[in-house]
Amino acid sequence: LSTIDLVLSSVTMPKMASLFLTGIQEIEFNVCLAQMFLIHALSAMESAVLLGMAFDRFVAICHPLRHASVLTGPNVAKIGLAALTRGFVFFFPLPFILKRLSYCQTHTVTHSFCLHQDIMKLSCTDTTVNIVYGLFIILSVMGVDSLCIGFSYILILRAVLELSSRAAAIKAFNTCISHLCAVFVFYVPLIGLSVVHRLGGPTSLLHVMMANIYLLLPPVVNPV
Repeated sequence: LSTIDLVLSSVTMPKMASLFLTGIQEIEFNVCLAQMFLIHALSAMESAVLLGMAFDRFVAICHPLRHASVLTGPNVAKIGLAALTRGFVFFFPLPFILKRLSYCQTHTVTHSFCLHQDIMKLSCTDTTVNIVYGLFIILSVMGVDSLCIGFSYILILRAVLELSSRAAAIKAFNTCISHLCAVFVFYVPLIGLSVVHRLGGPTSLLHVMMANIYLLLPPVVNPV
């Protein structure tokens, strides 16, 4: 998780630092598309890692005797490979469906980095395909992951409440607290940014703040 945060910061921070230090507020279109792809793909990978960590907590608390046999080295490697592959496959089409659009309005993005919604809003042609595919990704990647994490913690909570030992219950909660913090730090800004974009309206300071919080807050305060 920390590796993904480090790479994500490396994708955004150099350009942001250059923008503030040199005052050059320009980025090539292809570079912008590449940055957008990496931001969204790495975010999907981070969501998958958080889901895998939730599964680890679920097995450790609800099926402790099977933890060593279920989460073996090869199985963990397969989960990691699946997270990387999913992030790449789902977001690989984004640059191509953006390049097919015509851009005849302002060429100014609202943030100091490139996001799919911002580039799409610069187009003066029909963006229905982009909107539908964007919603599909949000629901099938972030939506499914968050629901699975929530369901796993419902099962964990039920198992903890059935424990007869108070010390064991506290130990179980301590096992989950760092992961829960990471989940909230990642998903709350993400949901906030998605809501702000979907509500539409003119670009405001709130848009910029939510985008910066979404990308900068998790690497700074992530406890994992």
